[in-house]
Amino acid sequence: MAPTNDHPGEQGAQDPIRLLAVRETPLSMDEVFRAVGDDAAGGTAFFVGTVRNHDGGADVDGLGYSCHPSAEAEMRRIAEKVVADFPVRALAAVHRVGELTVGDLAVVVAVSCPHRGEAFEACRRLIDDLKREVPIWKHQRFSNGTEEWVGAC
Repeated sequence: MAPTNDHPGEQGAQDPIRLLAVRETPLSMDEVFRAVGDDAAGGTAFFVGTVRNHDGGADVDGLGYSCHPSAEAEMRRIAEKVVADFPVRALAAVHRVGELTVGDLAVVVAVSCPHRGEAFEACRRLIDDLKREVPIWKHQRFSNGTEEWVGAC
């Protein structure tokens, strides 16, 4: 589904991958939303992953994310695939590492496309592939004193 560029306003002058990062600092939905703003986009899809207070029937007190040094490069590889498969005008993804508490933002991704359906599909692919393929690991701490490591993201 490569862009058709049938209309001059659809032609993009810049790289659609506007923001990719792994950060130890709190994430900003506003920053991600600004990064994917594009006058030729009619639809922007956004996903925000937050730390929830339970998992697998146990209460979660907090968690930590850690990553392999290749995490940002893997994010770029995935973003490039999404851009190649959908008519993406702009794309952004940021993931948090370090210690987080319940309610903190863990991951924020957004995709702008000419139409809403494409934006939804591209955003879904982006978050699903990031979760499955980027070497980021979650260490959950439960209220009952147990803990657990969870694979990618």
